[in-house]
Amino acid sequence: MPEVLKAPLVVEFPFTRSLGPVQSAFLTGLRERVVLGVRASDGRVLVPPAEYDPVTAEEIRDLVEVAPTGTVTTWAWNHDPRRGQPLTTPFAWALVRLDGACTALLHALDAPGPDAVHTGMRVRIRWAEERTGAITDIACFEPYDGEPPQLTGATGEFEDPVTGIVAAARLDYTYAPGRAQTAYINALGGRRTVGERCPSCRKVYVPPRGACPTCGVATDEQVEVGPRGTVTTFCIVNIKAKNLDIEVPYVYAHIALDGAGLALHGRIGGIPYDEVRMGLRVEPVWTEGARYPDHYRPTGEPDADYDTYREML
Repeated sequence: MPEVLKAPLVVEFPFTRSLGPVQSAFLTGLRERVVLGVRASDGRVLVPPAEYDPVTAEEIRDLVEVAPTGTVTTWAWNHDPRRGQPLTTPFAWALVRLDGACTALLHALDAPGPDAVHTGMRVRIRWAEERTGAITDIACFEPYDGEPPQLTGATGEFEDPVTGIVAAARLDYTYAPGRAQTAYINALGGRRTVGERCPSCRKVYVPPRGACPTCGVATDEQVEVGPRGTVTTFCIVNIKAKNLDIEVPYVYAHIALDGAGLALHGRIGGIPYDEVRMGLRVEPVWTEGARYPDHYRPTGEPDADYDTYREML
């Protein structure tokens, strides 16, 4: 049986958001060790604060300070914290209704074990030592038996308010390519490109999928395609990607390899970006030890006729 390939992959990007007056006051307050909610039209104090009334949908700005102490309304034990979570040791995810609030705030509760946590237990905020105006300014909650502390009287007016936040969106997963794409990847290791032909419509899929998405039948006939191909369409990239050592502008294109019924992606090099065009004939350029082409360059052949690739745009 052939080796089953798998690889850990990460998709990550920074998400930048500007803040309105309510969220700005809430996050700036956390930086100053103050918790602010907002009063809705029905009199409830919402924490975290909403920007629009959940009953009337109107904008609300009546900020209300609440205490940094509260009561656990429900919880779940996290025995194996993951990367980026508030604590590195086991903890409880808890919904905490702060004193003075009518809704609950989700955050981590630091406790020695699940037996030490119960609905109705009293807790307080443990503030982060360094605070920047983010929800992480609350390091976690911790058990607390005392009385709620005196409120500061904050109204939401702060010097140097937080006006925007940047949050990293990240997805970690393990990719297993399956039989068809394993053969495709192994062939790339030998600088060959292999697709699979549908036994019904005879279309050659590159990369292969193991089945024809049009006919719904399995594909197992391997077909070597390329190495040359035709640019079917392209875009000019003007924004430099993080951790990608390619100077902008550069061209990223759909390339229909000779013999393939589907275009794949590739970067175009060896030609000024403003000279790349539909129909340009290209060939792969490999670097030492690479498992896939670094980029494609012009072959010097005449451009392909539009009718030869128009079905693969």
